[in-house]
Amino acid sequence: MSTKMYPTTNPPDTLLIVDDTPTNIGVLFEYLTQRGFKVLVAQDGESALEQLQFSRPDLILLDVLMPGIDGFETCRRLKAQPATKDIPVIFMTALTETVDKVRGFEAGAVDYITKPIQHEELLARVTAHLTIRKLQESLIKQNEALQREIAERERLHNEKTYLQEEIKTHYNFEEIIGVAPAMQKVFQNIERVAATDTTVLITGETGTGKELVARAIHNRSARKSSALIKVNCAALPSGLIESELFGHEKGAFTGATAKKKGRFELADGGTIFLDEVGELPLETQVKLLRVLQEQEFETVGGAKTIKVNVRVIAATNRNLQDEVKKGAIRSDLFFRLNIFPIHLPALRERSEDISLLADYFMKRFAAKTNKQVNVLSPGALDLLKNYSWAGNVRELANVIERAVILCDERVLAPKHLNLTAAATIGAEEVWDMEEVERQHILKALKRTRGQVGGANGAAQLLGVNRTTLIARMKKLGIGAGETSA
Repeated sequence: MSTKMYPTTNPPDTLLIVDDTPTNIGVLFEYLTQRGFKVLVAQDGESALEQLQFSRPDLILLDVLMPGIDGFETCRRLKAQPATKDIPVIFMTALTETVDKVRGFEAGAVDYITKPIQHEELLARVTAHLTIRKLQESLIKQNEALQREIAERERLHNEKTYLQEEIKTHYNFEEIIGVAPAMQKVFQNIERVAATDTTVLITGETGTGKELVARAIHNRSARKSSALIKVNCAALPSGLIESELFGHEKGAFTGATAKKKGRFELADGGTIFLDEVGELPLETQVKLLRVLQEQEFETVGGAKTIKVNVRVIAATNRNLQDEVKKGAIRSDLFFRLNIFPIHLPALRERSEDISLLADYFMKRFAAKTNKQVNVLSPGALDLLKNYSWAGNVRELANVIERAVILCDERVLAPKHLNLTAAATIGAEEVWDMEEVERQHILKALKRTRGQVGGANGAAQLLGVNRTTLIARMKKLGIGAGETSA
């Protein structure tokens, strides 16, 4: 009789035949080997269980009636072991009663072949169950890969949701530029603290680049591959700020129709940047202090304590020591935030950087608008250096962007800057810094007819947030009557 050789896989599937009759083993061994399978054999249940400690077949052909432990008990023991429970078992027996077949399936078998065995039927059943098993393993691997992809997509989505707008804004520049001694000190402090997990407090006026410093610290830290989550504390409604920071449970308050993760949980493993931290209400400060000290919190409406691993970088344009004296900031929170302070100088305090910054912004916005503007005239540079810059670097960027749009030449001149002597610091009059800022805000409000926010409001003109401008107006005593002048 000629034998037909079937194509084999590489490596071939391995079968274990367990039967107490040597003749049966010999016939099946020869038949299955010729069809490309690797075949292992055992003459009783104990031998099979012992052999399975050292080798793992892809499928087991198991006789029912054997001396010692029978096939049913052997199968039950196989299914009780984590290493062998997933191996498909096909029973081979002369028993034809339904009750025996049910016992086999209850023991964990996937199929039942009645003796005398028909080789073609055996081959078909073995092939079918091997195929099913491979599909199951493939689905498990695909599901694991999918779960990894989902986790990665969620991480990227979290980062995208809270950072994409900031990344794409006009004020998030690629570099922090400065040669002034005060900026060199800032750079040194960034390098010193970046590699640690120490809490950092960045101080400075609006528009000085506090977020850029926070990003630089994060990008130089061991957490750089995880998210940097930004929170503008001044922009969050007071009634929802705890929900935004710490999350809430479904039904925790009116409108809480679903469970929501807070920013701290989204930042787990990464960094959270709390901008305008001085605006947090006192009741929220207590919860923030606990996160800083214990790295744990409860969601709004939740009882379960959530542990996180988050680095905190905070920023403010206020003097927090003064706010502590006023009772607006808890002293223990201030001391916990102020472990490593970094102060950013105002642009007027680093005038030697104005030409570098102006040149950088000019080339950046020229490339963005496809213009050939590439030279700052001496007159334009003098005007920039003598300007008060209440909005600091952010305002400078706005002025240069507008100038590039207005300029149709290679040279950017004073006429393109739209700056007047009223807003510059000349030799004839010298105001204190608050008065300079006050006059500058009043000029912007006059130009916008008293409009603070919106597309053409004073906040946009000055390059600051609406809430920040309103806070500065209150501090400087600017009322509605003055803005309409």
